[in-house]
Amino acid sequence: MRFAEVVATSAAVGATSARTAKRDAIAGLLARLEPEEVAATVGFLTGEPRQGSIGVGWNTIAKLPTVRAAMAQSDHVAADRHGEPPAGAPAGSVLEITDVDRTLTELAGTTGPGSSGRRQELLADLFGRALDDEVRFLANLLTGQLRQGALAGVMADAVARAAQVPAALVRRASMLSGRLDETAVVALGEGRPGLESIGLEPGRPIQPMLASTSPSVAEAVSDLGLSSVEWKLDGWRIQVHRVDDDVRVYTRSLNEMTARVPGVVDVVRRMPARRLVLDGEALVLGDDGRPALFQDSASSDHEARLRPFFFDVLHHDGQDLLDQPLAVRRELLEALVPGSALVPARTTSEPEEADAVLAESLGAGHEGVVVKSILSRYDAGRRGKAWRKVKPVHTLDLVVLAVEWGSGRRTGWLSNLHLGARSGDGGFVMVGKTFKGLTDDLLRWQTERFGELAEREERWSDREQTGVVWVRPEQVVEIAIDGVQRSTRYPGGVALRFARVVRYRPDKRAAEADTIETVRSLLAG
Repeated sequence: MRFAEVVATSAAVGATSARTAKRDAIAGLLARLEPEEVAATVGFLTGEPRQGSIGVGWNTIAKLPTVRAAMAQSDHVAADRHGEPPAGAPAGSVLEITDVDRTLTELAGTTGPGSSGRRQELLADLFGRALDDEVRFLANLLTGQLRQGALAGVMADAVARAAQVPAALVRRASMLSGRLDETAVVALGEGRPGLESIGLEPGRPIQPMLASTSPSVAEAVSDLGLSSVEWKLDGWRIQVHRVDDDVRVYTRSLNEMTARVPGVVDVVRRMPARRLVLDGEALVLGDDGRPALFQDSASSDHEARLRPFFFDVLHHDGQDLLDQPLAVRRELLEALVPGSALVPARTTSEPEEADAVLAESLGAGHEGVVVKSILSRYDAGRRGKAWRKVKPVHTLDLVVLAVEWGSGRRTGWLSNLHLGARSGDGGFVMVGKTFKGLTDDLLRWQTERFGELAEREERWSDREQTGVVWVRPEQVVEIAIDGVQRSTRYPGGVALRFARVVRYRPDKRAAEADTIETVRSLLAG
């Protein structure tokens, strides 16, 4: 199938806010694919190529003449060609899905000394054969900027519709296989029997269960009743699989990291089990017993010192435990795992006792707590209401430096905020971006407000309301964050983690915003 059909489907998905319309557009495409095109197409439309990180940045892509030309063309010009190759392209230079997939595979595998030239050749060939709308799609895909709204949940529903199977069956199979693209291949090729054959298999990582947020321990315990209140550690989320003496360690994104954490492997090999799947965190403790910063725990200098702390067991010697209540899983976990490798937890329904656990966790230098219903099953890949994370919230008063025009349902509104902290010379240093927390009312208000403050606009195409609007640095906004981390992306050397808008601060002048020193101080906080 022509790659242009994927791009057209992406445009249709991005043009509607209706979930069912998104699902139906994708399902219609999936139903027409050849088997060898399914996995790649799922990756394209979810913005996650099946090859993983390709290692191509915007600066590299922007050097290509076809990219510069395509970004300068209006969508109308591309549409007027009715699918014909761009001027100057060889006749018949129409990309197929498999062409793009093969090129991305070669790009991902071309690394090391002397590889840059070959990578540039591959990119030039791929983009040189693409139509303008395909160029824009590929540029956004490779740089992680694809925002057409076809996230995993919508894609799972679309796969189910195309394969004519229950959506819940697709979601569960995807969680257990750890790969939505591979699940789609099974669903479309083998139907319900194939999906039902997918189970938890030690050695094959699954998507982790996630916790939703609660404003307080009291509210979480009140909602959940009898709960396990566990310390929340800020390290690397790990999933450990053991099959006999073979121990494999995976990250939250299901990438293997076994060779980098020998200490974790040693701990699990000493446990009384032959087949085992554990969920937990890995972090470094200092000489004082307090945790190192997340970004330090995740650095190569500290990896060998990473220690595991487990909070769940998902499989034990042939028995899958996903559907067992947490109370059963925790009891087994405590029988298998030495106390030094357990996340501290206390079972209670009393808010005061749960608050005491929170105080203990914070006092030991950790993030907070996770409150879990003792009846909860392990919903792999889901952010369930049965798990609630509670931690103190850092807020910063920052200045808006620029705003990006929105896409999807935010089309026509100024949306993504570029955030800056005050620097010592009276200017501002960018520390992150966010559109999280913005209601429709706020989107309307800030579109008008930043229209008044606009200084210049950098368009990403000839179409209006695309690109970024640079504004006078006058508007202060209160931003909640989960912390900061070291970053080479921004000139201040730090970046916000999980930033979201709390409120605008018309009562504050830009000169009263937080400084870059204040932001950096949170690295040690």
